[in-house]
Amino acid sequence: MSEIIDRLAGVPVAFFGMAVGVLALSQAWLVAGRLWPGMAHPSHWLGAVGLLIWAVLLLAYLCKWCVRRAAAWSELYDPLTSSLATLGPISTMLASVTLLAWSRPAGLALWIAALAWQMVLGLWIYGRFWKGGNAPANVTAAVYLPAVGQNLVAGMSSAAFGWTELGVLFFGAGMFSWLALESMILGRAATHTPLPEAQRPLLGIQLAPAVVAGVCYTGLRPESADFFVQMLLGYGLYQAALALRLLPWILQQRFAPSYWSFSFGVAALANLTLRLHERSPGTLTAVLAPLTLAGASLVVGGLLLGTVRLAWQGRLLSAAVV
Repeated sequence: MSEIIDRLAGVPVAFFGMAVGVLALSQAWLVAGRLWPGMAHPSHWLGAVGLLIWAVLLLAYLCKWCVRRAAAWSELYDPLTSSLATLGPISTMLASVTLLAWSRPAGLALWIAALAWQMVLGLWIYGRFWKGGNAPANVTAAVYLPAVGQNLVAGMSSAAFGWTELGVLFFGAGMFSWLALESMILGRAATHTPLPEAQRPLLGIQLAPAVVAGVCYTGLRPESADFFVQMLLGYGLYQAALALRLLPWILQQRFAPSYWSFSFGVAALANLTLRLHERSPGTLTAVLAPLTLAGASLVVGGLLLGTVRLAWQGRLLSAAVV
C-alpha cells in the first residue's frame, strides 16, 4: 500500500492537463449531441473517463501533499510548474460541470470548492508574477493559466450553474488578463532565445485563450452568435493554423505528457464552432463544426493512446520533464 501511495505522490501536478482535455472534449460532444440527435453518447463516455482521470490525479496530488510535501511546495515555487499547477482547479471546475449530468448538488459542492481553490492559487501565483524578477526563459504560454485560464473557466462554469452575474466578472478578469499578457509572451518568443525542445509543446496553450473566452461568452449569453464572438473564433482559427505551421518544429520533442497542452484549445475550438453553428447556422460553420470536432477528437484520442503507451512502457513519469 505504501508503494502505491509513493507512486501516486510522484505524479506531477501538470498531469491535471489530461483531465482538462478529456473533460473539455466531452463538453464539445455535448453540443454536438444537441445539433445531431444520437451523437450525445460520446459526451457521456468522455465525461466518465475524464472524471475518472481527474479523481485519480486529485488523489495523487493529495498523496503528494501528505508524503512529499517538499516536492509539492517546490512545484508551486517553480516559475514554470507553478503556472501548470492551476490546471488542478481548472480541471476541477470542468469536473463539476460534468457532474451536473448526474447530480447538481454534488456538482455545485465541487464547483464551490474549485472556485475557492482557483481564487487562492491564482492570486498567489499571479501576484508573485507582478513582483518582477522573472527571467525571459520563464515567460511561456503557461503564464496564461493563473489569470486567464482559471478566470475564463470560472466564468464558463458559473454560467453552467446559473450564476451569470458572477460569471461576467470572471469573464472580464480573464479576458483583459489575456490581452495584457499576449504581447509579453509574443515578445519573449520573438526576441529571445528559442524555447528548449522540452518546452515547445507548451505552445499548444496559445490556442486556448480566444476560444475558451468564446465558450465562456456564449455560456453567459446563450442566445448570442454576435460579431464579437465570431471575432474570437477567427483569432482561434488563426492560432490553430499557426500551431500547424509550427508543428514540425514542436515535434522535434518526442512525445511527452506536455503535449496535452494542445488538448484544451482544440476541444474549446470545436465547442465554440459547434455553438455558433447551433445558434446561427451557415455554410462556413456547417463545414467547420464537424471538422473541428473530428480534429479535436483525433488529437485527444492520440494523446490518450500516447500516454497509455508511455505508462505501459514504464516511462510516463520519466517523460514528464518540461
